[in-house]
Amino acid sequence: MRSNHATLLLTAFVLASCAPQPDEAIQSEDTHTSGMVATAHPVATEAGLEILRAGGNAFDAAVAIASTLNVVEPMMSGMGGYGTIMVYSAEAGQPFYLDASGKIPVGVNPDAYRAPTPNYMENRVGAKGVSTPGASHAWSAMHERYGSLAWTDLLQPAIRAADEGVILDERIARYVGISFEEFSDYSKAIYGRGGKPLAAGERLIQKDLAGSLRQLAAEGPAAIYGGTLGQKIDAAMKSAGGFLALVDLENHEAEWWTPLHLAYRGHDIYTPSAPAGAFPMLERLGMMDALNSRNMGHNSLEYLHHFAEVTKMAYWDRLAFSGDPDVKPPPYERLFAPEYWQSRIETIDAEQAKDFDYSGIVSANSENTTHFVVADEHGNIVSATVTLGGLFGSKIMPEGTGFWLNNSLRYCTFEPAGNPMDAHPGRRKLSSDAPSIILKDGKPVAALGTPGGHTITQAVSQMIMNLLDHGMSIEEAISAPRIAFLEPNTLIVEETIPQTVREALANMRHEIVVRGIGNGHGVAIEYIVDGSVQFTGTSDPRGAGLSKGL
Repeated sequence: MRSNHATLLLTAFVLASCAPQPDEAIQSEDTHTSGMVATAHPVATEAGLEILRAGGNAFDAAVAIASTLNVVEPMMSGMGGYGTIMVYSAEAGQPFYLDASGKIPVGVNPDAYRAPTPNYMENRVGAKGVSTPGASHAWSAMHERYGSLAWTDLLQPAIRAADEGVILDERIARYVGISFEEFSDYSKAIYGRGGKPLAAGERLIQKDLAGSLRQLAAEGPAAIYGGTLGQKIDAAMKSAGGFLALVDLENHEAEWWTPLHLAYRGHDIYTPSAPAGAFPMLERLGMMDALNSRNMGHNSLEYLHHFAEVTKMAYWDRLAFSGDPDVKPPPYERLFAPEYWQSRIETIDAEQAKDFDYSGIVSANSENTTHFVVADEHGNIVSATVTLGGLFGSKIMPEGTGFWLNNSLRYCTFEPAGNPMDAHPGRRKLSSDAPSIILKDGKPVAALGTPGGHTITQAVSQMIMNLLDHGMSIEEAISAPRIAFLEPNTLIVEETIPQTVREALANMRHEIVVRGIGNGHGVAIEYIVDGSVQFTGTSDPRGAGLSKGL
């Protein structure tokens, strides 16, 4: 991977709701030559760097990062969770998409999640909301294809952190406190002392999680997908009345897919194909380009109004065409056709917002997610969005395991019954994840990703436009204010958008809510003609994460 001053920008976002106050934020800007890691927690960043220092590549480091995030940010992701992973292999010279989301359990009854079933709302968030966890199998699949160090070595940073414990910061302590009363006695004993939740500054020690990680290190994914850990999951599901069963775990495999591609302003943008629901991000770029949005003025009233309206159209297509690609693949050729974009933008009212209406279909939104990026000196890249679904997932921790199970079925779309995103037994699940990799002249120049549920593809779109349309630096692109549409008719606008613009948007019938939309950190990597590599990292002052290099 060599080019004359080709710059690679890596960006990861963490939730605004999870962010510390500005004086708590970790900021860094430094230059390095052997690799760069950006995660939502400093301990996870150090875990990735430890593997790079030991001679591992970006794929090795990604396993260490993901497993360590399970320990230090347990409410967001982990062995019982799922996610979406984009990778760039320098050897292959192309990006790939690794689906880390398990299939819907074969025993699911979709009617359990809608009226008139008693307690149907509760069924979405607890034991019946648990789907097949895909994270651990994906870690193994990535290592098997691209890893260079021994599998067991990659999990040692996470094991050590779980054994020795980590000091809770204000953010994580706050979430433990919010959820503590919903924990079982078993998990309360881990996350509390004397019946009260651990507070900021106290040490969270997770001996059972360390033991589970040791089993995963020794046995590989078989430990979960049919082995002792899988049997504990099965027992917990039977006890709690969940649909997930041992057969779902035994039949699970992580899957590699060809990502979607869009040629845009002399660059090639790659993002996950179905079953991920990332395609609206590319649609949005195409429609904004068709509107010649660069000439509207960045974040002007006209620019933001049209972005909001385009977003509704792309989201309508997400609801209409997302789902299991083996059953009904999305019509990408149509959705990415300039003629289609033109036909959609011709319906925009330049003076006022239109109501979003999709025949009663409304789906839940998850913002309890995390993202990380890692690059090595060889040019390999991993950009991964990983999650448990809700905060601490289903809040079910199988006894003896120390890890939480997801509640990803909550994010199916249950009305009307039988729609493509319903909880169809045995099918692949939709996600909102959109980790993306951008190439120019066949070489990577950017990798982007963010948590944030339905706001993910919108944030990534705005970041890409900031970089490619408006020529912003990575620091400027990260700090630029953002907006996001949430169904049915809410437009989230960051406070840093001028009040006059916010008021004007409200006068155009946008239903305005003012709050933050993610915050991030980035890395610039420069490949010099002599073969040397230079990494420069920076962290957004709004964020709790850390970017750091070698």
